[in-house]
Amino acid sequence: MDSKTFINELLRRGADRGVASEVCYETGSSFEAEVKNGELLQYNVSDSAGLGFRVLKDGHTGTASTQILDDEALTQLVDGALENAALVESKDEQFMFPGSESYPELNLYNPEIEAIPAADKIDMAMKLEKLALSIDPRVKQVEGCSVFSSSEERRMTNTLGLDVTTKASLLGGYVSVVARDGEQVNTGTKIFFTMNPAEVDLEAVAKAAVSEAVGGLGGAPVESGKYRVLLRRDVAGVMLSTFAGIFSADNAQRGLSRLKGKEGEAIAADCVTIMDDPLRPDSPSSAPFDGEGVATWAKPIVENGRLNTLLHNLKTAKKQGVTTTANACRSSYAAPVGIAPTNFFFVPSEQDFDALLSELGDGLLITDLQGMHAGANAITGDFSLAAKGFTVEGGKIGRAVSQITVAGNYYQLLKDIEAVGADLEFRVPGTSCFGSPSLLIKDLSVAGK
Repeated sequence: MDSKTFINELLRRGADRGVASEVCYETGSSFEAEVKNGELLQYNVSDSAGLGFRVLKDGHTGTASTQILDDEALTQLVDGALENAALVESKDEQFMFPGSESYPELNLYNPEIEAIPAADKIDMAMKLEKLALSIDPRVKQVEGCSVFSSSEERRMTNTLGLDVTTKASLLGGYVSVVARDGEQVNTGTKIFFTMNPAEVDLEAVAKAAVSEAVGGLGGAPVESGKYRVLLRRDVAGVMLSTFAGIFSADNAQRGLSRLKGKEGEAIAADCVTIMDDPLRPDSPSSAPFDGEGVATWAKPIVENGRLNTLLHNLKTAKKQGVTTTANACRSSYAAPVGIAPTNFFFVPSEQDFDALLSELGDGLLITDLQGMHAGANAITGDFSLAAKGFTVEGGKIGRAVSQITVAGNYYQLLKDIEAVGADLEFRVPGTSCFGSPSLLIKDLSVAGK
């Protein structure tokens, strides 16, 4: 049965059972080629399709999903979703959205990506590995190197009138290298992604990974103490993604965020503005509608240090007596409705990286953090993480630093940001995409020697 016929029949059967019902239908394709030592190590191509069905009955929702579109699946979906709704014990009222008056127009799909032959993408990976090995003789090994691409289309439609579709594509890859100088060893990794194949610069990617590996050779700890710290943009982005849950209204309402009731209050330094922008044209995480079909828009979550709003879906907005921020999220067609940012980032200033180093004067530049899963508490904001980087003396980068631990609290870190850089960079997008420029921090505790 074709998807259009299946969806129409499924919604009709839901209506016949006296409930509002909704379909989230996704199709997609993905490719990845991994190479090592000039040979193709792994090659994966896949196509996928799946459908999530949701019903609203007596203020509760029930869900069911399938990858098979046939008559038997129709019955199983309706019966399964209704049974699921009957088992829900939560007192929180759930909602189904009839659709917004209008939706932003986004062009997130580039057919040129799907048109690239597999052989060409394998050649890209081969070339990237070869470049990484040719730049510096101290690079003895490539730990990993791959090129990937994907495209996904999502349609949401329900019996209340909603019917919206979005489609996005992505091309990316990474290279991870090992540099050796005598007994000294260090690694460096660079990831790239784009929606425009013409923007790919494999030489720049290789040079960045090699520079990271070679520059960190000879790292040693510093004395333990409090240090002024410059968090490089990629490190600052990792931290934002780790602690993004503190901005979720659902977490706040369940006591899992200290930002509950803080709207309108200063929670960060005056120089800090954090945006959630689902309309960025260069990110496949962008979307004209959220996981409930509400039209999206760009908004500052934190503006000049003050918390404007938490991230809401329809349920949390109703509980708090506010309007949804269109941050309902479904990580897949089968996933329940949650909350997540789209493109979430610190708004950059005009102060470039060298100016931040100069303002830092003496301190530490942190270029790598490890152990985020074990060493960061997303509820309390506390973190204690293994780190690498460089000393900074008189505004100039000094020797490599390793075998240190940085510790602090993310809520306090937001207040201790002294300057925000101009070098905004985003991490590889998924359901959400996180970005940051480099951030100058008043102080962090460092455990070294």
